[in-house]
Amino acid sequence: MKSIKNFVAVIALTTASFGALAAQDFGTVTATDNNLDSLEATLAAKATAAGATSYKIIEAGGQNNLHGTAVLYK
Repeated sequence: MKSIKNFVAVIALTTASFGALAAQDFGTVTATDNNLDSLEATLAAKATAAGATSYKIIEAGGQNNLHGTAVLYK
């Protein structure tokens, strides 16, 4: 019985800690450039300037002028 209680407690604490460690999104940045490498570099610079610890590019497209959007995470 005691081992079952310990197991349940460990599972509950593990589940709670995963939620606390999840990155929180706090905004987006956009950029326009003429190639993908430059677009990614511009989005990365804007994310860093905004105080993001990480970012995820969610959109990039266009013909001669590429437009991109990234979600920022803390």
